[in-house]
Amino acid sequence: MIGNLKPLEIVLIIAVILLLFGAKKLPDMARSLGKSARILKSEAKAMKKDDAATATPTTETVEDPTPPQSSTARTIQAAPGDVTSSRPVSEAKPTTQS
Repeated sequence: MIGNLKPLEIVLIIAVILLLFGAKKLPDMARSLGKSARILKSEAKAMKKDDAATATPTTETVEDPTPPQSSTARTIQAAPGDVTSSRPVSEAKPTTQS
């Protein structure tokens, strides 16, 4: 569908977007979209890292399946240096089935 658009039509679409949202809001919208993309990317990397860590089998037997609790709270940061969107993470408690 986009391949069928002519240059004049593309310019008209951009002009309508500028009129609707205004020139001031567009950079802010692009910045927030970039932040969201970075958050999504970092969360996906963290999930892959967690999956890889849990997928590696251990050869030793563990009597207590619960991991030791650390005294500090873990946080997930969206981007390096971005502390405005960081939030504490609560660890999921393992459930035992009888």
